[in-house]
Amino acid sequence: MLPSSTDARPGTVGTDPTGGRPVVPAHGTRRPLGLAEIALTDGFWSTRQQTNAAATLAHCEQWMEQLGWVASFDRVADGTIGPDRPGWAFADSEVYKLLEALAWEHGRTGSTVEEDAFVRLGARVAAAQDPDGYLNTCFGHGAQAARYSDLEMGHELYNTGHLLQAAVARVRTVGVDAFVEVARRAADHVCREFGPGGREAICGHPEIEVGLTELGRALDEPRYLAQAALFVERRGRGLLGPVAFGPAYFQDDVPVREATVWRGHAVRALYLAAAAVDVAVDTDDAELLAAVERQWTTTVARRTYLTGGMGSHHQDEGFGEDWVLPPDRAYCETCAGIASNMVSWRLFLATGDVRYADLMERTFYNVVATSPRADGQAFFYANPLHQRTAAHDAVDGEVNPRAEGGQRAPWFDVSCCPTNVARTLATWQSYAAVAEPDGLTLLQYASGTVHVELPGAGPCGGEVLGLDVTTTYPDAGTVTVRVTAAPERAVRLRLRVPDWADGAVLEEGGHERPIEPGFAEVARRLVVGEELRLELPMAARLTWPDERIDAVRGCVAVERGPLVLCVESTDLPGVDLDTLRIDPSVAPRAHGDGAVVSGRLVDPAPATGSLPYATAPGHPARNEDVEITLVPYHRWAERGASTMRVWLPRT
Repeated sequence: MLPSSTDARPGTVGTDPTGGRPVVPAHGTRRPLGLAEIALTDGFWSTRQQTNAAATLAHCEQWMEQLGWVASFDRVADGTIGPDRPGWAFADSEVYKLLEALAWEHGRTGSTVEEDAFVRLGARVAAAQDPDGYLNTCFGHGAQAARYSDLEMGHELYNTGHLLQAAVARVRTVGVDAFVEVARRAADHVCREFGPGGREAICGHPEIEVGLTELGRALDEPRYLAQAALFVERRGRGLLGPVAFGPAYFQDDVPVREATVWRGHAVRALYLAAAAVDVAVDTDDAELLAAVERQWTTTVARRTYLTGGMGSHHQDEGFGEDWVLPPDRAYCETCAGIASNMVSWRLFLATGDVRYADLMERTFYNVVATSPRADGQAFFYANPLHQRTAAHDAVDGEVNPRAEGGQRAPWFDVSCCPTNVARTLATWQSYAAVAEPDGLTLLQYASGTVHVELPGAGPCGGEVLGLDVTTTYPDAGTVTVRVTAAPERAVRLRLRVPDWADGAVLEEGGHERPIEPGFAEVARRLVVGEELRLELPMAARLTWPDERIDAVRGCVAVERGPLVLCVESTDLPGVDLDTLRIDPSVAPRAHGDGAVVSGRLVDPAPATGSLPYATAPGHPARNEDVEITLVPYHRWAERGASTMRVWLPRT
């Protein structure tokens, strides 16, 4: 059996005194806050964290037990595993992501429920490890295919990468214990097998690189960083065999340093980019970092949906060409949204550029928050921006064989998204702020408390800054920050002002001043008990697409604060949403957490039986005024099966 947290081995490498953070760069002036330094108290993200802990974690474990994915580890241990092993080759990774979520949740709350589940599952995983450190339930045992015989699609190193990330969560919340040693042996095996003098190869799905880098940071083991760097440099040199989608599917067509945009399978591309940033930062490789910044800039400008979602191809779950962003065929995999934030977070820590935090907010509210149902027991895998027909294919208690669909499903044949959501929600507050040598920057807004010792490198080193943050964001735009502890000298406190927030105001000491998008900054000695108030404009606004996006030319969308809004058939019973036209000359009005816009119902002329084209515009059969209610996209389909649109044609 694995030891509990009370049996963790103390030492210089072990529990993070900040309570644990998913990403801890070796270099840089911006330090993410740990789970012991920042806590949510109520509101949008606190509710989702509580649901994640109360329902989602157990839901994921139950499904993996029911389908035999966890039992595969038992069968490796007792020698009965074979080609009949259930699940896809990457099923092991779902167990590892659940373990990571359990570790972070235990670190966040100290709950024994998550700790007991971690120890129980971790012991079954540990029992399946081979003596040389190899750990996999799909290859290498009995009549199964040989180890590393399908590097293109076998996901062996991908699985190991998620094992290592689970170990990172464990070591930073509990310390070095038996499970961490399992991961260490697995990482050592990878270094022996694929390091200098070993196989000159890569995995078809990047992930091992992120796991190696972060475990190397957590255990102070430079060999793991070196191996991750080697994998990153090998990518793009044609080491993988052919697949129907071509080498770009694996990002094996162009070396990372030479690529100008993300392409191929979206999650693969983004996990690789996150790893490249890790390697660049820890090795002081400015060229590699600049390459990823360049790829981010181009991809966000040309290949990213309004929601922050990425991936417009269903067949390969991948990026389309520039401007290919059809709303009804948007794939926008939930895992791609999470992976996008992994990249943006690392880039923000490396550069401090506010645009990375802006995209993270957009993606958090409109991709990550959209996936889980309110009860935390059903999920969207893909996130289209236009649902033409109401879906009825997801059935509670059954595995959904389709990733696409207009209903959240309890589980999928490929069920990477639920566990990815679980580990992300368990650590959401760790992306909300950073400590810097001269102060603190708040990046994402939620009610909570901050209590942080400022870094010792600056003039305020070793002194505590405490804040209480109160807000109902994103329902309203008021963010109140009260100082609960402050150094006896000047500090710099910054609050992010989103790129959409023209007209923001900061109230300080009874005086108001306008703030441009970017950061609102207070640089002085703070006084315990004083309050700062940031007012972000939350009026509904129209958003116009770039004219080069053919699929939505002539359309507009409506946003309110960080929320993308949509129209749902639930609010217009009996109306075909494709007949709606919005009048952009009339400003949208706030309506609850959504908006109301003026428009028209324009029914097309009856079909004639010929092709749907003509030499002159047709005359509509109906053309009448209508008030259109829009709701936050993140909760569409919560009230039952429906059709939905984000982009609406203009009158």
